[in-house]
Amino acid sequence: MQFDWRPISGPVLAAATALTAISVDRYLIGVPNPAPLYVGIVALAGSLSGVRSAMPSAAIAIIGSALLVFSRDAGFDSAELLRLAILGVTACGTAAITGLLRQHLMDTFAKERMEQVTAQRLAAALDQVDIGIVLLDADTRAEFINRAFRFYFSLPDAKADSKPPFIALMYHGRDTGAFELPQEQLNTYIARRMEMMRAGDSTPIIIKLKDGTALRFSCTALAGGGRMLSYTPVTDLIRHTDDPANAEYYRSLRVSGELGLVRQLRAAE
Repeated sequence: MQFDWRPISGPVLAAATALTAISVDRYLIGVPNPAPLYVGIVALAGSLSGVRSAMPSAAIAIIGSALLVFSRDAGFDSAELLRLAILGVTACGTAAITGLLRQHLMDTFAKERMEQVTAQRLAAALDQVDIGIVLLDADTRAEFINRAFRFYFSLPDAKADSKPPFIALMYHGRDTGAFELPQEQLNTYIARRMEMMRAGDSTPIIIKLKDGTALRFSCTALAGGGRMLSYTPVTDLIRHTDDPANAEYYRSLRVSGELGLVRQLRAAE
């Protein structure tokens, strides 16, 4: 079992300071009241281990200051009582503030850690689906590109992980000959896709690739100006020679056929 020194560090430092001040004051030379040093120790204890360490340190600081006065055989006058009261208020206030700040900081770190773990799990899950997913920030840079998109467009991992802008992804598809379009139409096509993406146009379109894959592209506007781009494979729903404008019609035929098959199976039962 690993020993945690942080909870006892503040009380130990405060006690050591009190004993050192009393010994030096009694046997060597007079020392001023180490109240500022006590406050610093309390703040350190609060930042290291929170209120559970800072409050005992503050209590030891107050007791140490009182013992220092007693060791001088001077007793408590009004001035000493006032100094002791000020130290008590300052030390306890410092303990509470630093302890609460540390707790808030730890809670924030824990929340960020959970969000990071959730994001990693979500990214891992999205890498398992056959739908291409691209998440763009407000500047249209790709914050996340899943494995399916990288596969469909032969996008190297180094380029995908460099957070390229959407226009760079489009140019990559053009330069690698991914799109099933005549060369003279590619620039117009890319400009249209950029316009739709910037406008957050959610109208789905069918993208045909040179290898015969058909993808149903959809753009979803996100909070903060981001975009989620999805590329759903629909090759088995749309024949290679069909007009993309009739994609919804062919999809409805497929769905109707599946429903009819289900009804037939149920009737047979």
